[in-house]
Amino acid sequence: MKFNKVLNSIKTYEAGKPIELVVREYGIAPKDVVKLASNENPIGTNPAIAKVIRSHADIAHLYPDDSMFELKAALAKKYNVEDTNIIIGAGSDQVLEFISRAVLDENASVLMSGVTFAMYEIYAKQMGAKVYKTMSHEHKFEEFMEAYNMYRPKVVYICTPNNPTGDATSKEDVIALIEAMGSDTVIVVDGAYMEYAAAKDEKYRITPNDLLGYDNVIYLGTFSKAHGLGGMRVGYGIAQAPLIKELYKMRPPFNITTLSLRVAIEATKDDSFVQQSVALHQEQIKRYEAFADENSIGYIDSYTNFITYLFDENLNSSHIADALLKRGVIIRDLASYGMNAIRITIGTEEQNSTFFRHFSEIIA
Repeated sequence: MKFNKVLNSIKTYEAGKPIELVVREYGIAPKDVVKLASNENPIGTNPAIAKVIRSHADIAHLYPDDSMFELKAALAKKYNVEDTNIIIGAGSDQVLEFISRAVLDENASVLMSGVTFAMYEIYAKQMGAKVYKTMSHEHKFEEFMEAYNMYRPKVVYICTPNNPTGDATSKEDVIALIEAMGSDTVIVVDGAYMEYAAAKDEKYRITPNDLLGYDNVIYLGTFSKAHGLGGMRVGYGIAQAPLIKELYKMRPPFNITTLSLRVAIEATKDDSFVQQSVALHQEQIKRYEAFADENSIGYIDSYTNFITYLFDENLNSSHIADALLKRGVIIRDLASYGMNAIRITIGTEEQNSTFFRHFSEIIA
């Protein structure tokens, strides 16, 4: 059987290991497994969401409102935009897929930082496009512009805060990059972790309205992180109406579920849960920074709900990740990104204490 030749250059995306795998392979009870690998919200979901799921369970056999009128209206009000500026996806990564399919082909290329969200590359390669990366994981103006002027990519990805490293790019620097690039390039500003960056430092806060003055820029947001709705898969893109109109040609009907739509609408009604989530993160991440300083471990200053620990030649990220896994602690090994590093989602106080206890024993 023959497959599309572009598949030869694509590596399958590896999601964080599930709790079920650890239970199955290591015989650890589910209650004893601590999952800090996939940047999920450690305090779960807003209790109001559970009520919505229960109250709408009897309409799960019905397709959702494909216009998504209520959700788009709520997002439009939140961000002071029009509903024609919004497209909804099954996670913001589906909007990334729409962009790739709408813009890229085998004659096109994309540009991204040296270490960033893997799906940018995967979606580009699915369309046969070339992928170019800067030397460093930060979004450095000089590196991006040198590569941009050399390759003239059709799509540029700016992930801020950046996944999987955790660093962020200021609004001023993002605008500088946008204005230095041509209008024939689609610029994607991925703000999946923006709630955390904005709470840490206002200069890193970017809103869709900051970017609507540019007809080639699209902002991506998600309900998966601070809202605690990763399992519901709802994300969105916000851009000028002509760009959104073209992306709609890529969207399949009913691309999120009936229950996903209802809970996303509920999530836009009250920001108190998001504020609670961010507050817990700000408190607990200090423990990770202090631990790293006390144990001479490098780390990237994080603007997300996770932290990246950087190791020297005395520690091996894959060995550490495997040893933690056997103890029921799931974190993300970044060896596949070419980094001797691990990414740890900031959990609850109890989850973090469990991590530090096992990690201390392993590195000792």
